[in-house]
Amino acid sequence: MINLGDSIKKFRELKNITREKIAADLKMSLSNYSKIERGEIDLTISRIQEIANILEVDVSQILNFDATNIFNISNNKLVQGVKVENMQVQNDEYKDKYIKMLEEEIERLKKNFK
Repeated sequence: MINLGDSIKKFRELKNITREKIAADLKMSLSNYSKIERGEIDLTISRIQEIANILEVDVSQILNFDATNIFNISNNKLVQGVKVENMQVQNDEYKDKYIKMLEEEIERLKKNFK
């Protein structure tokens, strides 16, 4: 399973945004926001979208944090001694993870509205 909290934290740090700012933008306490980054709170798709908007990134980037994409080094043949191959396969895996997460969210919402 993807660690959304870690991905969110990495983007927040890369964007030089404080936890306090994001917590305020989300209208939640710093303590609760910190739980998000520690992975102690299950996030809905809509909450992930809110966070993505604050961080000015796509939801898919949070769901599939990959340093090679962030630093635009995926086109290099060699990244720190590791050959980069099969980027399309990786993108397909990310898409599949996102679709699965959306399907789970739909099921959760259906249960809540019955």
